[in-house]
Amino acid sequence: MSGDPLNYQALTEEALRGVVRQALVTVAQRGLPGQHHFYLTFRTNFPGVQLADSLRDRHPEEMTIVLQHQFWGLEVADKQFSVTLSFNGQHERLVVPFGAVSAFVDPSVQFGLQFSVAAPAAAAAPVAAQPPKAPTVTAPMPAPAPVAAAEDASAVGEGNRVVALDAFRKSDSRKK
Repeated sequence: MSGDPLNYQALTEEALRGVVRQALVTVAQRGLPGQHHFYLTFRTNFPGVQLADSLRDRHPEEMTIVLQHQFWGLEVADKQFSVTLSFNGQHERLVVPFGAVSAFVDPSVQFGLQFSVAAPAAAAAPVAAQPPKAPTVTAPMPAPAPVAAAEDASAVGEGNRVVALDAFRKSDSRKK
């Protein structure tokens, strides 16, 4: 159902990536407030990821970076962020598309998100289409409200319970 314009899993994942983006925008503008710090895990083989060959050799599939005390030049665009970090005394510039991010954690407030990341197009083998895995959300979803049942049993599939709406109406002493 990848052509479904109401693919709620994809819409939710995109919205939650927006949370990561907005957190990074805030930090780029104001710095890290209080004890906040971020762990960002991303796929190094995702299209558009830019990092030094030495880092890619050490982390051929996935890498976690920490934005806490020593990071410079954090820039956030619509589809990616870039930051300079120190690795073994060497400053390295990383460019990471938000689509490459597989996890975002701010341990100072016990907040975390996990995302599914599509395999890079060049390395992906053709497989049967499967719906994307829903991102992990830390807040519970409210239970759905009960659905009003049809009065006509023929309108409801076999095995469903039919409740007459008259059972919920106040009884009227006047007869028609």
